[in-house]
Amino acid sequence: MSRRLVLPLIALVFCATLTNVSHALTIYRIGGSDLPPPERDAPFDFIQLEWADIDAKQHGSTLLTEISTTLAPEQLDPTVNLTPLLDERGGKIETLRSIVGWADFPARDAPMFDGDPTTHFLGDGDWGGDYGAIENKVLVFDMGGLFNIDRVRFYPREKHLVDRFIQTVIVGINDGDPLKDGTREYLVGEGWRRRPPGARKDFEIVLNATENTRSDIVIEMPDRPIRNILFEAPANIRGVWEIAEFEIYGSGFAPQATYVSNVIDLGQPVSLGRLNWSVQEDEGAAIDLTMRSGDDSDPNTYWRKTFRGDETTRYSDGKALVLSTYNRLDKGERAGITPDTENWKTWSPPYDLALSSGDLAGNKPRQFVQFAVQFSSTSAAGGWLHYLQFEVSDPPVASQALAEIVPVEVSAGAVTQFTYKILPRLTGTDLGFDSIEIKTPARVASIDQVRLEGLPVDFTEVRVEENEFELRIPRMDLQRTNELLEVDFQAQVFQFGTVFAARIFDSQQPHEVHQGVTAGDADQLVDSNTLRVGLINIDKKAVNDLRLTSRSFTPNGDGVNDQLKIQYELLNLGAVPVAIDLYDLSGRRISELYHGTATSGRFAVTWDGRDAQAKLVPPGLYILRLEVESDGGIKSEQRVVSLVY
Repeated sequence: MSRRLVLPLIALVFCATLTNVSHALTIYRIGGSDLPPPERDAPFDFIQLEWADIDAKQHGSTLLTEISTTLAPEQLDPTVNLTPLLDERGGKIETLRSIVGWADFPARDAPMFDGDPTTHFLGDGDWGGDYGAIENKVLVFDMGGLFNIDRVRFYPREKHLVDRFIQTVIVGINDGDPLKDGTREYLVGEGWRRRPPGARKDFEIVLNATENTRSDIVIEMPDRPIRNILFEAPANIRGVWEIAEFEIYGSGFAPQATYVSNVIDLGQPVSLGRLNWSVQEDEGAAIDLTMRSGDDSDPNTYWRKTFRGDETTRYSDGKALVLSTYNRLDKGERAGITPDTENWKTWSPPYDLALSSGDLAGNKPRQFVQFAVQFSSTSAAGGWLHYLQFEVSDPPVASQALAEIVPVEVSAGAVTQFTYKILPRLTGTDLGFDSIEIKTPARVASIDQVRLEGLPVDFTEVRVEENEFELRIPRMDLQRTNELLEVDFQAQVFQFGTVFAARIFDSQQPHEVHQGVTAGDADQLVDSNTLRVGLINIDKKAVNDLRLTSRSFTPNGDGVNDQLKIQYELLNLGAVPVAIDLYDLSGRRISELYHGTATSGRFAVTWDGRDAQAKLVPPGLYILRLEVESDGGIKSEQRVVSLVY
């Protein structure tokens, strides 16, 4: 049976075959409320959250995103004038005032932005309240973010098209990047007799007209993202000018858009399991999805100035600052906000959205999670995040599972004996576990022994894959809490700082989540406390162990030795260009076996004896060349291949 309970901002669906039964698995979904609840073979709770539930008091935020059942970057309608909408879109219009520098525009400027072409602003040289310091009428339109702006248009009322046009005008743009401040070609107020304080803003010029005779001015904007638009005009030499409407039009997707979810309270510390998503990306667009998890409802630390030198404190009136009390401080008291690294894990690396799922980033049971989405778009290419869906187990598999690995430094590419140590702490309601899965840089060479409290125990190799293996072990429950579990295996490490992550779970409850372990002091007799392995004797060698299955092969179609397998290892590299080519003895390239990018690890390609035109090459000797382009230059290895029939 199924029933739905609607809570504030949350829809809870309880999916079960029997009532009054408590189940450990809970599935959360953000967005995708037009979809049916997920299906499982076992009972579970389902909680529906909405993208639109964003609340700054719960540390949620959004910038230039369109929110419905789907999340997407904002897309501009090229027929809509953006100027009257700037305030509601997070932008603003500022003018230059002598006493305060830049300030919100006064009421007398409003007719330029009201969408009514029958009202107007009169450019008669009296810019209002400036005491003669402001020589020109200056406005800056802050779009509230980067946008693809197509054109800017301004004009007088229809009855004054002939006599009230602007004779001299400057229009400029910038992208709002503070690192470029002071480098742009035009500085507002430069050359004035007196420059107002705080007037320093600079722009790239798109229009500099000194003898304009057009009344309806339309300026086509450069094809690049724009944050701020400058309008500057002095009084006319003859007569006055007016503006009935100042219009801004854009099109396409916002180049950068962000969404940060509310901090989601999971009720109590739970095991964090799988994260699924549904995305759509146009070619040329990208979506970055990250997450973090924590032990309390606030991922930040707040600081207050004490005004004793540079001293700051986390407290006010004897209490630790929180978001609400920090916001009540005077601006001069606020000393900044920093991430709470004591109670929260830092943001995870972006997930690979080409996959359909990944593990929630959490190294122990956590009560709070938060997600962040970054959209990078072009004018014509955007992305859509339809939903996020994740699973947790309550109660957790184990209240805590400390883990460490030894040794913590090895030679790059060398097969090394490792011992993985896990110290579980279980309480009365914990699920317990009988399975371990350990991530590895490549397929392990062997799995040698499992020990419990130093004594060998039986185990079963359930899976051994290229980057992971799974073992079935004696069940770890409340009776075995704080008993040290050790796994001996042999593996290679190719990248400095490789993390051997692991998860524990109960094979008898396959629908519950697999809980991550926490790096820490699992065994007081060793000084590791980490799951990260470094490299020793690092040299500039990038290619290691280039091997051929045979120096000669016979691609004659008999099914025996018909293909040449080429295996190689890359050491301590990020994503770098890799090329594998075959040459004849004259140096002519006859085939491209692989051209692409790769990171550190073990790889393999095959050659079937054919050239670039898919024709079998003549028997003879050929040169196989592997080339890697890294920061240290181009590294290469060669082997001789013999092809016979």
